[in-house]
Amino acid sequence: MSDGRGATGEPDPRLAAVRSGIEGVFVGRPATVRQVLVAVLSGGHLLVEDVPGVGKTTLARALARALGGTFSRIQFTPDLLPTDVVGASVFDARDASFRFRPGPVFSNVVLADEINRATPRTQAALLEAMGEGQVSVDGATHPLPRPFVVIATQNPHEFEGTFPLPESQLDRFLLRLRIGYPSPEDERRILHGQDDPGALERMAAVLDGPSVLDLQERTRRVRVEDAVADYVLRIAAETRRSPSLSLGASPRASAMLYRAGQALAVLEGRDYCVPDDPKRMAVAVLAHRLVSRAAAG
Repeated sequence: MSDGRGATGEPDPRLAAVRSGIEGVFVGRPATVRQVLVAVLSGGHLLVEDVPGVGKTTLARALARALGGTFSRIQFTPDLLPTDVVGASVFDARDASFRFRPGPVFSNVVLADEINRATPRTQAALLEAMGEGQVSVDGATHPLPRPFVVIATQNPHEFEGTFPLPESQLDRFLLRLRIGYPSPEDERRILHGQDDPGALERMAAVLDGPSVLDLQERTRRVRVEDAVADYVLRIAAETRRSPSLSLGASPRASAMLYRAGQALAVLEGRDYCVPDDPKRMAVAVLAHRLVSRAAAG
């Protein structure tokens, strides 16, 4: 089996098949698919800020199918409780004991829809799971399945009845992206049904859990020369010196940009990173971690 590593520019055929499969049902947004796979290879999570109806659920379902994993969708609302997300201990009358009933967060791909509509306490339950890879209920720790990817969404144009994520919570997301509208040609395909609405149900798994974990480990082994690492550090340093920003990139942000660059290299069939890799990922990785002086004021 090819490991997809080297200087040929030919990616692992399995990754090419994953991209092709997702793009077959998520029409006309290959750049978005690439960013999603960067997050998967990096072991990170995504925050999607966009209006309803641009295909976020389709994207998440297609990703789960391609990875051969489980999928769950959590609709966040003001009355959603932390136990509705992570699970709870329930009483079993058969032996008069309590047993843990896992919540919907126990899936490989979790769509956290309109996360900013839930209270900060419920948001924190999910975000803690994202950061720790496990949940704690009644003193017991329960590991989440691996791989584990959260795609959280929020509508940037709705503010009433929402609870904006604070900077410390935004930092849990590797990438923030916007899907955007399809091109007129792609939207015409959707209108005419030429994108085959049954394609999602017929999607076959390309990977499985161990394969995804292997690809994540391969991503961590991508060679990054000192010059490229220094370039990442210079990008972060410039944000800290910028007079227009009150909060620049943290060391964690630098590490996330470094890892995203490695993931992009893997997607493009290389076992080494070039300066263009972190450069291409910089906006998606850093923008939601920065605070402008105008916003702070």
